[in-house]
Amino acid sequence: MLNKIWPAFIIISFSYAIFSGNLEKLNSSIFASTSDAINLCISLLGTICLWNGIMQIANKTTIIDKLVKILNPVINLLFPEIKKNKQIKKEISMNMIANILGLGNAATPLGLKAMKSMQKENTSKDTLTNSMMMFIVINTASIQLIPTTVIAIRNSLGSSNPTKIIFPVWIATICAAVGRNNSH
Repeated sequence: MLNKIWPAFIIISFSYAIFSGNLEKLNSSIFASTSDAINLCISLLGTICLWNGIMQIANKTTIIDKLVKILNPVINLLFPEIKKNKQIKKEISMNMIANILGLGNAATPLGLKAMKSMQKENTSKDTLTNSMMMFIVINTASIQLIPTTVIAIRNSLGSSNPTKIIFPVWIATICAAVGRNNSH
């Protein structure tokens, strides 16, 4: 659907710019937006690399094992099918920690790894297990204590108070988690 909507928007925008005599403004805004997009990508790349590195270092230390133990009761409650599989629990914990820290881009590869491990244990390969579905719900809700990526974006765009977003993010992610869990 979006592959039809976006081209339509682009065609309408160019047509309007041509007929209203604003083609030069359209061209200059395209180049300004391109420059802004590159600067934003470079800012986010630095943040992503930093947090991915921290997560890799944490994975090689006892910090993750301690956090897994802290999250263990929650994981056992949410994922009763995998109570005995320590590796999957560790992968889910890493993903949850990355999400809690607002590191969506760092959480994605960790989530894929956890899902791949759960699929290996899945006896019916063409059907999701309850644990896999719960994991998808939790990832989609992405409960965050520190929305690091959003703060980095707000900071790179010159926000006077980039951390002001924290409380609204808490409300939104809690509502998303509760709403998604109630729909099952």
